Amino acid sequence: MIETHAITVTVNGVAGRHTVEDRLLLSDFLRGTLGLTGTHVGCEQGVCGACTVLLDGVSVRSCLTLAVQADGALVDTVEGLGEMDALSPLQELFRTYHALQCGFCTPGFLMTCVDLLRTRPLASETELREAMSGNLCRCTGCTNIVRALAAAVAARGPLKVPAP
Repeated sequence: MIETHAITVTVNGVAGRHTVEDRLLLSDFLRGTLGLTGTHVGCEQGVCGACTVLLDGVSVRSCLTLAVQADGALVDTVEGLGEMDALSPLQELFRTYHALQCGFCTPGFLMTCVDLLRTRPLASETELREAMSGNLCRCTGCTNIVRALAAAVAARGPLKVPAP
């Protein structure tokens, strides 16, 4: 017998109450129930990082997280970062530094970077590379992503630019 649970979750600032199966993955809830297809599902084993979202401000693999675990939580997805005509500063840096190619891994990298920049706003290049090693990009690798992040760190240091 499939059990369901009522959850209350705030996704990208919008609160909602939903009934979900107890085995429904957060990635499937975001994509299927809410239509937020920016959260990509790659390996479905938590290895590639394409499904990374923020759960109460901490990056998690949504393909390894059950939707019921988000009950009462704040979930941020790539759709909450910016819009086509108004990209977030981090998205602008990704564009400026060509930190994407096919775009499949980009949402997961962006959400990982948001968490990283919040927790380590002045991270060194070594720390940036280490943090990005948990996400996979088969097109370009992490070089341009690290360049975009280094620009974000440089801007935040002496210039006191607000977090993206």
